[in-house]
Order: sequence, then structure tokens, then C-alpha cells
Amino acid sequence: MNKDELMKIKEKALEDHIPIIMDDTLEVIAEILTKIKPKSILEIGAAVGYSAMCFSEYLQENGKIDTIERDEERIIQAKENFAKVGVEDKIKLYEGDAVEILPTLNGKYDVVFIDAAKGKYPFFLEQALRMLNEKGVIIADNVLYKGYVMSDYNKHKQRTAVRNLREYIARVNEDANLDTEILEVGDGLAISYKN
Repeated sequence: MNKDELMKIKEKALEDHIPIIMDDTLEVIAEILTKIKPKSILEIGAAVGYSAMCFSEYLQENGKIDTIERDEERIIQAKENFAKVGVEDKIKLYEGDAVEILPTLNGKYDVVFIDAAKGKYPFFLEQALRMLNEKGVIIADNVLYKGYVMSDYNKHKQRTAVRNLREYIARVNEDANLDTEILEVGDGLAISYKN
């Protein structure tokens, strides 16, 4: 893996205000991935591919990442980035809307990372649970969404996203098959281990 290129990609994404995974969030996930040593990861929301490239370092030998992105410009950038960093053989990019693509996937994954449209998190959870291996883990980023989710926030603009994130948190906390912790790292991280 070309770490210098990875750093350049990170800096450019930050300059261009592309939402990429925060360093402190990445540290927590790196610890989890180091313990699990996943063979397969599903990422919902690739952006320019930064997090997938970071995660690829923790895969078992011959491990794979499937990632989904719908923004055409970001798809092009992600593909270029995978090639620059030298991980294009480890990461498969599905192009299109995750809501349409997820039901067509039938793989099994050790880790599912959710970092896409906040209003769709409950749907992403359903799909993640369907494809999660025994002892797998679902990691959802930005679940506290600028603090709105735990406050009495009810402004119209973000109401759907906030309501659906609250629903996501309620579901993972109530599911007897999941052991969930919510960390106040980055913009909120929900980590749900399958029992």
C-alpha cells in the first residue's frame, strides 16, 4: 500500500470538503479490525474511497472489500485512488444507489461499515443483518449527527435524518442478537457485535 499517496488523497478530500472518516473514528475501527482480522468487509458509502483503503490494511490475506457509491464524480475519484494506492485488487466498487444495490448482494461479511445517507440507516441495518457472518460486527458512523440525535432537535431540514438515526440506535440497542455500544467519537459511532 502506498501510504504517501493515501495521505495525499486524504489531504485533497479535506481541502475539497469531501466527508471522509475522522482520524479518531478510524483509530477505534482500526483496533476492532486488528482484533477481528476480517476476510470480508462491506462498506455502504465509499465517497472517494479513503476509508475502504484504510480498512484494506487489516484484511486477511486474499480478503476483500465491497463498497458502494452513487455519486458519479466520487466513483471516478475512488477508482483512480484505489489504483494510486495499489489496492484495486482488494476493493470492488459497486456503482449506484445502495438502496437498490444492497438487496441484490448475497455475500457474507465479517464487518459492515455504514456511512451513507443518514435517512436510510434503518434500511441499511436490515440489509447488514441479512449478510453479517456469525460473530460479525456492524459499525455505523455519524449516528449522533452533530449532537442532534440525543437532543430534542426537531427542525424541519434534518428531521428525517435525525428520526431515522434515532430509530437505528433504538433497533441496535433492542436487538437481542446484538451487543451494541455507542461511542462519542467523531460524530458518533455505533458498534454492534453479533452474538
